[in-house]
Amino acid sequence: MKTNVGGIDRILRILLGLAMIAWALSGGPLWAWLGVVPLATGLFKFCALYTLIGVNTCPVKNPG
Repeated sequence: MKTNVGGIDRILRILLGLAMIAWALSGGPLWAWLGVVPLATGLFKFCALYTLIGVNTCPVKNPG
């Protein structure tokens, strides 16, 4: 898997995922468990949807 999630995008995904999971744990709706998805994509730095639509938020690395 090539990473395609980076920087602020990654931080926002992790924070959103944690917030949604906390909401689910505190009695929120069942769909709040979907917070696992942004949390996982932030932690693994890979989003399958980004691959499908050709988006990459990782900074370009210069060789050498």
